This record gives sequence, structure tokens and C-alpha cells, in this order.
Amino acid sequence: MIRTRLTERLAIRHPILLAPMDRVAGGRLAAAVTAAGGMGLIGGGYGDAEWLDREFLAAGNARVGCGFITWSLAQQPDLLDQALAHAPAVLMLSFGDPAPFAPAIHAAGSLLICQVQTIAHARAALAAGAAIIVAQGTEAGGHGCVRATLTLVPEIADLLVRESPDTLLVAAGGIADGRGLAAALMLGADGALLGSRFVASSEALIHPNHQQAILAANGDDTLRQTVTDIARGFDWPTEFTGRVLLTDYVRHGHGKEVALRAQAAASRAAYFAASTQGRTQDVSLPIGEAIGLMHTVEPAQVIIDGITDQASRLLGERAPAFLA
Repeated sequence: MIRTRLTERLAIRHPILLAPMDRVAGGRLAAAVTAAGGMGLIGGGYGDAEWLDREFLAAGNARVGCGFITWSLAQQPDLLDQALAHAPAVLMLSFGDPAPFAPAIHAAGSLLICQVQTIAHARAALAAGAAIIVAQGTEAGGHGCVRATLTLVPEIADLLVRESPDTLLVAAGGIADGRGLAAALMLGADGALLGSRFVASSEALIHPNHQQAILAANGDDTLRQTVTDIARGFDWPTEFTGRVLLTDYVRHGHGKEVALRAQAAASRAAYFAASTQGRTQDVSLPIGEAIGLMHTVEPAQVIIDGITDQASRLLGERAPAFLA
């Protein structure tokens, strides 16, 4: 096992968190990650009260957390109380000001995790009393900003050493195997948050056709864009774009956003139907550059065992060899 401040603080065996991916990280996947020794988070995403209760029920008695898109939560603030009623071990906020929600999270006894993409975001998270900061690089799937993991993580690590040494740091973006986990620890993180790798898990809420398309691609086959938000009708802040698989739908819409926006509402039902039916080329799939490191759909237990075994070998065998 790899012991870090994260494993000690969360009482978990491995320093791995499940990214709370909207509509993909359901209760079954979150529970599986927790059972495998990490910490599973249910993806509260844009907010669906019925879905949220159903997925907490699917998690059973597993010790899991939950995550929300902060700017969207501000439009449905009652969802926070609904999630906290399930006593999540951690509550993660991403993409927006955490300050309005932090007092309720602290009062409920859940640890506040804030995902950040810039130094300014990190300072806002500290002001809100975040126990854990996730530094997300642009390699990540789904929404993000402009900084890369390799430089963002150590810069925030230095900031925490200077200003808030008890705050834990987790790296995210481009991490899908033991090499990424080991590198994250060397950069100053206490663990890693993984999303894309768990998209290709047997417990993920995603059509198998989408999983196979992802596994057949590599990191070059992803793109940061806004086509996805237009198609789904989500009004994201302009500082964030989303990394997705480069499908026919994305190729057709990228660069033609004005025209796409004009007809998006009329075609939205068909778009969501295509996603549900597994017609990958007719939709946009959030996924990160790490897809080139993913080759099989496996249970969360197998994924975590493989990542931690590889990281342990690298840290225990390869790292000392460089000092010989």
C-alpha cells in the first residue's frame, strides 16, 4: 500500500479518488471504488434530485462522497441539503465560488473538496475552508481551464506549504495508471483523482459502445471545445471548455458554434436519444487525454489494484535506482 496524508485523513487504503462525473459516476461505481480501497464520489453534476437519491441508494451502505458543478448548484441550492442528508464522507465542488455552500458542508461534518484550475481558484478554496484541493490540469476530460497538470500541481503544492500546510492536495488530469499516480506524488500531491480511467470500468453508467470507441482512440483523438455545452443546453462560464472524444458530431460542429446554437434546441431530444442508444459518432463524449493509456474495460477493483501495484513498484524500485 502507498500511505499518504490522504489515505490517513480519509481512512482509505489507496490515495485514489473517483471523479464525480455527471451521469457516469453513479452509486454502483462509487461504492466499487470505495470497496477497492479508494474513495468513490457520486456525480451530482447539473442536479437531478430523483437521480441523486437513486444513486445514493445504489451505493448501499458504502462510505462514499458526492460532487457538484458549483455554478449549476447555485441554481438549485436545495440539492446540497439533499446530498448532505445522505451523510457523504466528502462533498466536492468544482467550477465556481464554493463560499456560499461551504458553511453547510462544514456543519454537516463532510469534508469539503474543491477542484481548482488556477492559483486564484486555489486561494478561493482556501478561503472557503477546503480540507482537500484537487488541482486539475487541462489534460483532464470534461470541463477544465488552461493550466497543465505538470506545473499546476507543484505550484499549488508550494502555495499550500507556505499558506495552509494542513490542506491536502490531489492531482487530476491525464492520470490513468501507476506512472501517473507516482508522478503526482512526486509533484507534491497526496493522491490522485481519476475520471477517464473509470469511464472504462464495468460499473460506469455509460453505453458499452461509447466505452469501446474510447478504448479504440488515443490522446490525439480528443479536443477542448464548446460544442458539447451547446448541444446539451448548458450555459457554462466562458473560462471553461470541455475535452471530449473527437467524434463526427464534434468535427462537424467545432468552428460552427453559431450555426449549431441556432438549431440546438430543436435537435436536443435527438441528441440525448443518440447518447442513450450508444450512437457514439452522433454525440460528444467527455473524456481526457489519458485514453491512450486505457485498453480494457475492467472492474474498479482491478483498475485500482493495477494502478497501485504499478505505482508501488516504481516508487520502491525504479526511483531508488536513479540514485545508485
